Amino acid sequence: MRAIGIVLAGGNSKRMKELSEKRAVCAMPIAGSYRSIDFALSNMEWSHIQKVAVLTQYNAVSLNEHLSSSKWWDFGRKQGGMFLFTPALTKESNSWYRGTADAIAQNLNFLKNSHEPYVVIVSGDCVYKMDYNDVLQYHIDKKADITVVVKEMPAGRSVERYGTVRLDSDDRITDFEEKPIVAKTNIISCGIYVIRRRQLIELLEKAQEESRYDLVKDILIRYKDVKRIYGYKMNDYWSNIASLEDYYRTNMEFLKPEVRDYFFKQYPSVNSKVLDLPPAKFNVGVTVHNSLLAAGCIVNGTVENSILFQKVYVGNNCVIRNSIILNDVYIGDNTYIENCIVESQDTLQANAYYKGVNGVKIVVEKNERYTM
Repeated sequence: MRAIGIVLAGGNSKRMKELSEKRAVCAMPIAGSYRSIDFALSNMEWSHIQKVAVLTQYNAVSLNEHLSSSKWWDFGRKQGGMFLFTPALTKESNSWYRGTADAIAQNLNFLKNSHEPYVVIVSGDCVYKMDYNDVLQYHIDKKADITVVVKEMPAGRSVERYGTVRLDSDDRITDFEEKPIVAKTNIISCGIYVIRRRQLIELLEKAQEESRYDLVKDILIRYKDVKRIYGYKMNDYWSNIASLEDYYRTNMEFLKPEVRDYFFKQYPSVNSKVLDLPPAKFNVGVTVHNSLLAAGCIVNGTVENSILFQKVYVGNNCVIRNSIILNDVYIGDNTYIENCIVESQDTLQANAYYKGVNGVKIVVEKNERYTM
């Protein structure tokens, strides 16, 4: 493909509450065996983008460990590859990334040293499948300066935390409002952009001179009446996980057969770092209904409408309903869990009771798993 890729993966979201205290949002576990960033990287691979930059910043240890080998997404190559960029003190810059535009601008040499004519910029905290070649071809056909992938959200879905757009009859963006107090349209930006590389360099250099740091506010919104900015309508599944409610809803949607079929069985596949773990084990007397259990799980109780990530142990007579249990959790005997998200590497003592009453409850325990 005649483009390089940039994955924005450095953001923090307070809407994730305790879940983002130990990891970046882009490293959040999804559907039992994946991380959020796997979807963006798999799309890059599928689109034959051979050179990809991942810009990390907040709580990047877990994310960097996940990305320690690029072979899982076929970026282990002599030409191109995957490049990780974190904020660094230099003669030109002595600050953290102050926004999405500043994150790219602080690594401007990556763009200048590349030769591909186009750049595909995506967010790493979204769950979807897409061939970016289709967006690029649309961008070329429209003779656009910038193309933004947009999606019409279902009626009744709150869109105030997204960027909302208005399109004319030719799908040119006439209005772009970031996180409106009251949304005037239900068409949102999916955080996927296509732009010519030289034009992006020019816009970023001008933004730097004027101390402007945000890609949406200081480039897309600022130039919407000057540049030809078009919207590419996406009709397939797409979800953003930057809030606790959306994270819970997105994971639970993988319990629907049509969603599992779309991501797990239909081409192209979603790739991720693979751990050498045995398959999930169900002991005698276990009841499991409409649930996803990842490799390394051992179950002795009842699991209903739930997702258990890798290396989860469920003790005798436990009941887990409508919950998400993250990686490497030990659940003691006779424990009841309902409408909860249990943080990874937790140890829940026997006879415990956890239930989310007014929404989803996050369970974070500091119990010692092994004691002398």
